[in-house]
Amino acid sequence: MNAAIENAMEQQLLHAANVMEQQVDAQLHKMEHMDDDDFESLRRRRMESMKKAQSQKQDWLAAGHGKYEEISNEKEFFDACKKSKQVVCHFYRESTYRCKIVDKHLAIIAPKHLETRFIKINVEKCPFLVERLRIVVLPTLCIAKDGKTTDYIVGFDDLGGKDDFPTEAMEWRLGVATIINYSGDLLTPPGGLPTKKPTILGHQKKTIRGGDRDDSSDEDDW
Repeated sequence: MNAAIENAMEQQLLHAANVMEQQVDAQLHKMEHMDDDDFESLRRRRMESMKKAQSQKQDWLAAGHGKYEEISNEKEFFDACKKSKQVVCHFYRESTYRCKIVDKHLAIIAPKHLETRFIKINVEKCPFLVERLRIVVLPTLCIAKDGKTTDYIVGFDDLGGKDDFPTEAMEWRLGVATIINYSGDLLTPPGGLPTKKPTILGHQKKTIRGGDRDDSSDEDDW
């Protein structure tokens, strides 16, 4: 690296440090000159924020969030996706061993992420969904946000390709799908998983809509 490049980099670092220092100084100056009314306003905003968060938590719990549970049929699936903005649905078969592995991990993850509804449905009870979603490999996780499918986790390929992957790997993959509020580093998968971001193959985004099953309807509608 020549001297000119080194000097340019040094100047950029100094500039960034100066900008950060100015921002910190501005915040300190603002806090030093706050009066009682300012502190009271901050307190009220904080209280309002806490109340909203608590209300949101209660709404999530009322909608079935905070637990991993089985639904019985397609109607319940549509209802779940209408009531919750974020849904993870595990399509499983009782005789498929790897589906039980997914059950174990989702049962751990669900209580940690109240922002998302976690459900499972037996593929033998939802042939319409299986056909429309082109589900072939089990287990398959369908990721739905705001009434639309946005991602799929098919089998264990995105989880290291082995049965004994850690729960953290599943949580990371759901974070990549932006279906949970993941607090870790999405660029650094746990457990030596591949760093390349998983891609959706063979599935189209679909609008979740119950009712008429007429195959002549728009391809993007369920």
